[in-house]
Amino acid sequence: MQFDHLRRREFITLLGGAVVAWPFAVRAQQQSSVPVVGLVNAGSLDMSANRPAAFSRGLSETGYVDGQNVTVEYHWFSGQYDRLPALMADLVRRRVAVIATPGGTLAALAAKAATTTIPIVFGVGEDPVKLGLVSSLARPGGNATGINIFLQEITAKQLGLLHELVPKAVRIAALVNPANTPAAEAALREIPEAARAIGLQIQVLNASTSREIEAAFATLVRDRADALFVAPDTFFISRRVQITTLAARHGIPAAYSTREEVEAGGLMSYGTDNGDMFHQVGVYTGRVLKGAKPADLPVVQSTKFEFVINLQTARALGLEVPNSIQLLADEVIE
Repeated sequence: MQFDHLRRREFITLLGGAVVAWPFAVRAQQQSSVPVVGLVNAGSLDMSANRPAAFSRGLSETGYVDGQNVTVEYHWFSGQYDRLPALMADLVRRRVAVIATPGGTLAALAAKAATTTIPIVFGVGEDPVKLGLVSSLARPGGNATGINIFLQEITAKQLGLLHELVPKAVRIAALVNPANTPAAEAALREIPEAARAIGLQIQVLNASTSREIEAAFATLVRDRADALFVAPDTFFISRRVQITTLAARHGIPAAYSTREEVEAGGLMSYGTDNGDMFHQVGVYTGRVLKGAKPADLPVVQSTKFEFVINLQTARALGLEVPNSIQLLADEVIE
C-alpha cells in the first residue's frame, strides 16, 4: 500500500489548525473488535513517507496487518506541540488499544500524562527513566516501554564529523527549538560539552517558528559563524527546505540529524535510522496487542545509525570531501 495515498479511515489530518479524526474511523472501532492503534508523531507526513511502511512492517512481523486485524490512525503534527494534549485526551476517551509515539519525546510525555492504563510504545532520544516514562530500562514497570536513542553519543559524533568536513571551522552556531523543552535541555547540555572536547566554540540560537529561523540565520551571518549545527527536532525537520535553502544562500556548512535534511540539500547528517526505529516500535506495538505488558518489555537501546553526505552541497560550498570520510558514509548523494 502506498502511504502517500493512505485510506481516509486510517488518517488524521490537520484541518483549520486543529486535529480532526475521520468520524467513520471511530464508528468502525465501535462496531467491531478490531483494535485501533493511535500513532502520533510531531513531524509531517512529507518528511516521513517511508516511516508508516516501517511501522507496518514491524506490526506484520507479529501477525497484525493494517486494515485487516488492526486499524492504525496516523497523526502528524508538523511541530505543533500545543496540539498534543487534546489529541491524547481524544485517544484516551476512545479507548484505543495502544498509543505509539515513535520519534517524539513530547508526544510520549503527553501520552503518559493522559493515561496510566492504555499501553504506550515510545521512541525517545532522552533517558526515559529521567523523563519519568519508565522506572528502569530493564523493567519499565508501568504502562509505557519502547526504544531509546543515544542522543549524547550522536551529538559528539555529529560535531566530530562536521569538524572533519570543515576543519577550519571554529565558531559553530547551534540551532535549538526551545518549544521542544526536553530536547532543548538535552541539546544545551550535550552540544557545548561535545564542542569543548574538540576545541569548538558554540553560539546557541533559538527558533520555534519560521520567522525565528530567518532571524537566527541573520544572527549567525552577522556574527560570522563558520558552520551550523541543527539540533534534532521534528519542527526543524519539517522546515528542512527553509533551513537548507538559507544555509546554501549564505554559504554555511551545516550538520543535521536525519537523511531527509540532507536529501533536501543539507551538507551532512548523522543520526539514528528512523525507519529502523519506527520498525522496532511497530514490533513492540504488535507484541502489546498480543497481550504482552509494557511493564515487562525492556526498553530497547537503538544501535542502528546512519551517516549521509551530500556531495553536490559540498561542491557548492567549495569543500573537498576526503575519500576516507566518503567511505565512512552509509550514503553519498552525488
